[in-house]
Amino acid sequence: MKKEDVIALPNPHLRQKSQRVHVITDETTQLIDDLTGAALDWEASRPHEISAAIAAVQVDRLERVVIVRSDFDHKDNQEFTALINPEIVKYEGEIVSDYEGCLSVKNFYGKVPRHSKVRVKALDLQGNEVRLKAEGFLARVLQHEIDHTNGIVFIDHIKDNTDAFYRLDERGELEPVSYDEHIKDNPVLWD
Repeated sequence: MKKEDVIALPNPHLRQKSQRVHVITDETTQLIDDLTGAALDWEASRPHEISAAIAAVQVDRLERVVIVRSDFDHKDNQEFTALINPEIVKYEGEIVSDYEGCLSVKNFYGKVPRHSKVRVKALDLQGNEVRLKAEGFLARVLQHEIDHTNGIVFIDHIKDNTDAFYRLDERGELEPVSYDEHIKDNPVLWD
């Protein structure tokens, strides 16, 4: 798959809950390959960003499958870890607001409050249960992607905070966006 296969708001599928995967099949493996291809193709078009993760709904497949990059610090490491039916079993730590973007929310970023630590359970590609303790950026990424499987997009966490929206400038720096001029009545963002 390519970056053009990634759906974006206002596509209503992004607001739907994804279905659990009951049996891991060759189609599941192909979906993970497709997600990886779409994520890396998107990343190749973005000089200042990495594709940290992507959920199946973002390629218009309503299945509870996400992939998360194995190394956030090195763009040349293009390995991802697949999580099937991921769910947060415990939120921990403090609530921290930090910047997030999304392949399905084109050209807007936001300062999103999230827990600093989470515990997640999921299945791996062999159907084995895996449990993760995550903190910091990985905890944020997991919350973001698991939200996608529940029909939630990051802007849903910040739409009442008018000082929390940003755009990336040509140098790769985030600059504030006027809520009243660009966000409030933007039909692409709000349904």
